[in-house]
Amino acid sequence: MQEKGSISIHAENIFPIIKKWLYSDKDIFVRELISNGVDAINKLKRLISIGEAEGVDGEKYEVTVSFNSDDKTLRFTDNGIGMTAEEVKKYINQVAYSGAEEFLEKYKDKAGEDADIIGHFGLGFYSAFMVSKKVEIDTLSWQPDAKAVKWVSEEGTEFELTASDKDARGTVITLYLDEESEEFLSEYKLRDIIEKHCAFLPVEIYLESEKEDTKDDEKKERKPLNDVKPLWMKNPKDCTEEEYKEFYRKVFNDFNEPLFWIHLSVDYPFNLKGILYFPKLRHEYEINEGQIKLYNNQVFVADNIKEIIPEFLMLLKGTIDCADLPLNVSRSFLQKDSNVIKLSRHITKKVADKLTELFNKERDKYEGFWKDISPFIKYGSIKDRNFYDKVKDILIYKSINDNYLTLNEYFEKVGGKKEGESAENKVFYANDEKQQAQYIKLFKEQGLEAVILDSMIDNHFISYLEMYDGSIKFFRIDSDLSDDLKGDSPDEKDDKENDEKLIEAVKKALDMEKLQIKAESLKMTEPQAVLLMPEHARRMQEMSTVFGGEDMSAMFKGEETLVLNKANGLVKRLVDIAENDEKKEEFDLICKHIYDLALMGSRGMEADKLEGFLKRSGEILERLAGL
Repeated sequence: MQEKGSISIHAENIFPIIKKWLYSDKDIFVRELISNGVDAINKLKRLISIGEAEGVDGEKYEVTVSFNSDDKTLRFTDNGIGMTAEEVKKYINQVAYSGAEEFLEKYKDKAGEDADIIGHFGLGFYSAFMVSKKVEIDTLSWQPDAKAVKWVSEEGTEFELTASDKDARGTVITLYLDEESEEFLSEYKLRDIIEKHCAFLPVEIYLESEKEDTKDDEKKERKPLNDVKPLWMKNPKDCTEEEYKEFYRKVFNDFNEPLFWIHLSVDYPFNLKGILYFPKLRHEYEINEGQIKLYNNQVFVADNIKEIIPEFLMLLKGTIDCADLPLNVSRSFLQKDSNVIKLSRHITKKVADKLTELFNKERDKYEGFWKDISPFIKYGSIKDRNFYDKVKDILIYKSINDNYLTLNEYFEKVGGKKEGESAENKVFYANDEKQQAQYIKLFKEQGLEAVILDSMIDNHFISYLEMYDGSIKFFRIDSDLSDDLKGDSPDEKDDKENDEKLIEAVKKALDMEKLQIKAESLKMTEPQAVLLMPEHARRMQEMSTVFGGEDMSAMFKGEETLVLNKANGLVKRLVDIAENDEKKEEFDLICKHIYDLALMGSRGMEADKLEGFLKRSGEILERLAGL
């Protein structure tokens, strides 16, 4: 047996779904009904432009939302295309029959661009029943000799169609709100909804009260709530710097000027327009506090949709309008689609291109922005390898000599290995200019170079660079001694013997079993000693502190090395002092003080150590005074 037929949908079964689950937010009905009014006007303008309908000179097209708290009604009025009785039966009485799609199909050969038609699914009107116990439509079609009709329905499952006394072309939708939805009779709430969802629709939108005592006053000050020609719709060449800044202030209520912006204008392979702003960060913790508003045909969809905007771009602020977004039927979420991935990649590419253009053409300005944009660029490099490949040559680093260098420029300056050679390129850096001031001074005095990496993300960033490019290794300036800091020993044999004596004596004085001690001749006489910790151990210590929530430095003390500077006058005399039994107390005092000074110049001193240091400093002063 074989049978074929059509699946039927009963309105009484589907309406509870539409009312309860189709839209994520109850206030979406305002957006949907205004969008329908805008579509009705755009259809009429299209017909006039192709000679199918006659226009009225000087006619002003608009959508008006009016509310009456006494009658508990909301009205949405447009002076658009209107409907005949047959069209009401077709578009309203058939759930999910899209009049917009039918219109576009009918006039596709004459209409040209269709991006200004918003509707697609034919469901927007029914959102009215989310808040209403009764809905009325009064409409008069543009067509000659058309008669006005009234459609009335309670609950949306049954309707009554009669003649209407409407005498002006267009449509009025009247909602009789249920008790649970009377909040939508608030002017403040309605204004907020309209400004959120419809701020940039291409037809002027007005909000009015129908109360007699306010109606006349409101008409005198009648101003649209929306901007019908948002800046992103203009040609970038026609936009001024002040217009970009004013748009930023208006949309994001941010009166701090943005650093710079990217104006997106793409027609192929998808229609995409928008403006992305790089805000000036007040502090590094704002890295994920941006706001990118996504629009579909100038209708607001949502903020910060990660399918379109990569996570690392979320610190930006901006607007993106794409008519080709694969939205679900509620026009609130994106459906999975290959175009979404392409769109996301395209936005990432445009950001990388803008940064590269700034670097190449306005490097001084780029360097001035770097402190604000570097966390975002570094985070983006870690999260998106394609982005890193596009920006790796424009990553810059502030040096200890107060200039900015790319890694290639750094290696040229320090004589690092070039690409293709087997040895690794060493990059020395400081992450706390005050704490590591002693080491920075050593580098500067010898004409050496190091970079400043002092942001929260830098520890992860340099690990990523080392993993991605095995020829680069980063070393904090107190993790290893550069060969350029070391001097020559006068007599290697005697030097070795003296070193062994000195190291043994200092070990005994300090009584720190895990501490490693070395003696080196440095090219400068200061300091007496430096305390080093291997880079891998220091990073483990920092990671443990971050994730463990406590100072884990004790775990890594076995990794520390105290390097005694044999070029220092005091260190030179230490061997002689150590061999003098009468000066053992002084020797121990000097060794402990040298260690503490090296500790303070490296990672700081814990409270218990500081107490001993202060007491010992007092003893030294007393001895110098002969007390």
